[in-house]
Amino acid sequence: MATLSQNAEREERAAKRSCGSCSLCCSVLRVDELRKAAGVQCPHQTLPTASGEKAESVDDGCGIYATRPAICRGYRCLWLQGGLEDDERPDQTGGIVDLEARGASVALMIAETEPGSFDASEGLQRIVARYREEMPVRVIAFGNEADPDRPFRVFEANGVERRVDGEWVETLRDGISVGRARQPWAERLARRLAIRWRRKKVARLLDPEI
Repeated sequence: MATLSQNAEREERAAKRSCGSCSLCCSVLRVDELRKAAGVQCPHQTLPTASGEKAESVDDGCGIYATRPAICRGYRCLWLQGGLEDDERPDQTGGIVDLEARGASVALMIAETEPGSFDASEGLQRIVARYREEMPVRVIAFGNEADPDRPFRVFEANGVERRVDGEWVETLRDGISVGRARQPWAERLARRLAIRWRRKKVARLLDPEI
């Protein structure tokens, strides 16, 4: 997780914010202390309930809130950091928005919280439009976050969008497809090695005897 630079207005917004009844990050984070892989619902998460009833606050949705691990205490999505508008909390937009460091650069990352939530959410699309001229915005399709082969989309400046599915990349400009190509061999090899490494890492997390 990357963090925003200091800004008085943003920090004032952040100081007034709390998770409330939103507990979507409980499924996104990898928590080694709990042997919980990324993208898997936490065994201590009590939201949503079977009846669909919502809690009044996030501590009502966590069975170990008072003793939760450090990563749970320290994680702050972009909304909590004050980087988004008041009505752009993850449970209202359908996506968890965060900054991610990619080498020497920073990109905005949006993880869908249900299938098709990005295309159905005016809020998420508004966030992309606001940030894409400053940095790439990567939208990851809903699914198991431990799966490194999940499709994703990258929104860039000047109306460029890239849709990545496996080893294939479709390029769009202003919503119109202008080409589809396979990734270069070096990128394909790096991707396959990364997938193998990540799957082993997840397997060890779930079963330390492997």
